[in-house]
This record gives sequence, C-alpha cells and structure tokens, in this order.
Amino acid sequence: MALTTAAQSRTSFDLKSASLPVVAVVLKTTDAAQFAADLADRVADAPGFFDFDPVLIDLAAVKDAEDPIDFAALVATLRSHSTLPVAVRGGSAAQMEAARAAGLAAAPDAAPVRVAEAAPVAEPEVREVIREVEVVREVQVEVPVAGPGTVVIDKPLRSGQQVYARGADLVVMAVVSFGAEVIADGNIHVYAPLRGRAIAGARGNTEASCRTTGAGARRRNSRRAAGRGRAG
Repeated sequence: MALTTAAQSRTSFDLKSASLPVVAVVLKTTDAAQFAADLADRVADAPGFFDFDPVLIDLAAVKDAEDPIDFAALVATLRSHSTLPVAVRGGSAAQMEAARAAGLAAAPDAAPVRVAEAAPVAEPEVREVIREVEVVREVQVEVPVAGPGTVVIDKPLRSGQQVYARGADLVVMAVVSFGAEVIADGNIHVYAPLRGRAIAGARGNTEASCRTTGAGARRRNSRRAAGRGRAG
C-alpha cells in the first residue's frame, strides 16, 4: 500500500490568479426575447462569429430598470450562439443576486480611467535665424516653332558629326560637342552648349545669323562664309 504524505498531496495542484480575455455584452434592454431577436439578426451573416468565447454581461445600461431580467433566458440565448456566459457586472443589488442564482459570477465593475495630469507646456524658445537665400533669376527663352523650312535636331552631336540644313533654318536642342559642326543656309538657333562650329547662311545669305544660349561657341555667319559656300 502506497503511502502519500501531506507534502506530496499539496503538489497535485496550485491556486493562482489569472486574467482571461472575455467578450463583453452590454445589455440595453431587460426584455430577453428582444435581446434574442436582436442577437440573431446581428450574427445572421456570420454564423461562426463566436467560437465558444467567454462572455461577460454588462448591466450598467439597465441598472436602474424596474423590470426584472430573466438571466436563465439570457444564458440560454448566448449559449445557443456558441458563447460561454460566465459573469455579470454593473447591475443593481437585485440584478446581481438574480445573476448569481442563474450561475453567473459577479465581476468587479470597470475601474475608472485615471487621466494623467497634463505636463506643463514649455514656452517655445524664440531664436533669430538668419539664412542665406540664393536668388535665382529665371530667364525665359522663346524657342521658335519649327516651320516647313526648319530642321530640328534634338540629339547630342559628337565630335566628327555634321548636320547641314539645306535651304532651311536649323534649330539644335542638344549639346554640340567639340569637333562637331552645324551648318544651315538660313539661321541657326542652338539652345544648348555649342562647343563645336556653327555656320549660318552657308549659301551666301548675308541676313542669316547664328544664336546660341551656350558659351564657347565657334560660329560664323554668311559674311565670313560667303566665299566658302557649299556644293549643291
């Protein structure tokens, strides 16, 4: 026959406090039938809304109601929707007593929320900040619209490349590198760095001109190129 000492018998279980999450059902009516109908409507579109969740019935909203509450009917309704009613809180003395008679535990009322005192707001420190501001002047450049007698180049010209606008003006929208050459029988407009050579009025048009927004340009007009011309 095995002998069990008092010390061994005390090790078969322990008693500890525990906190469990519960679903709080805030009751707003004392009519158990009305509650059952409303709950059925609420979960009609989600049959698996509850999964045997423990439920706490909150009576604070009906604490001053004169009609008694049928807790047995409430418990039966909640259990039919896969919940486990375990406790009540917030009711009057009579309501709490009736709930205990129906097998529900009395839970403590929700603790009041303590509002922390607002920390004093520090006055902002005013400092004088001086910043250097770079002023950028925007210069609007009017780009002529290409007409039937205009050739437009929008890609960079590398060294050794040459563009000739025969019988037309020439508009260049990209860089002209060293060693590249742009030639036109009419005017030349370069809206990018012009590092190569530009010849306007190649066939002797003395009114032709070469204009550029870039620096370091090597350009000629028809006066300098009159004796040069270009072979037709």
